[in-house]
Amino acid sequence: MHPLIPRLRQARVIPVVRTSTAAHAATAVAWLRDAGIRVFEITMTVPDAPALIRDLASDDDILVGAGTVPDAAMAQACLDAGAKFIVAPWVDPALAAPVRDAGACLMLGALTPTEVRAALAAGADVVKVFPASSVGGPAHVKALRSVFPEVVFCPTGGVDARNLPDYLAAGAAFVGIGGRLVDESLIAAGDIAAVQRAAEDALGIMRT
Repeated sequence: MHPLIPRLRQARVIPVVRTSTAAHAATAVAWLRDAGIRVFEITMTVPDAPALIRDLASDDDILVGAGTVPDAAMAQACLDAGAKFIVAPWVDPALAAPVRDAGACLMLGALTPTEVRAALAAGADVVKVFPASSVGGPAHVKALRSVFPEVVFCPTGGVDARNLPDYLAAGAAFVGIGGRLVDESLIAAGDIAAVQRAAEDALGIMRT
């Protein structure tokens, strides 16, 4: 097991930060950090994402990773910037070497048992179940878990504070939450209260 996984299990929630500007992404991280979240996935759809990762990684109190990583070159750029985990919503064996060399954690996407096996064969430390909600939600995760009891699963896509307990009960080690936590319209409007309320709802459920 990768040494980072216990920390991810403890966090339970990884915000998937996907915004149209780096400024909005930085604001989202700052607001969610203040609400108590300490792990963040910055997707490569954010402009200048590696530069943002470098800025965020200077804060030793948070753990920053890179998401929607398209190839090994981008993975290397993010690792050089300080990313501690690399995420792709598909299986790409080319990501394994740079991630392994950096001592980082690799999360590869899969939906079916065949894809889970492919992700593991490609070097995944964590299997990202995406998009989780559209293929059966917690029931799908439970079915995969029955076949792969030792695999670390992270469902993403349609996860929110309401169904988070169901995913954890189904066998997810932790989850990724995107738009339910990082709502760009709220960020653009400066509605820090709404963004932090969503974070506190998720954290509150985790503590019960």
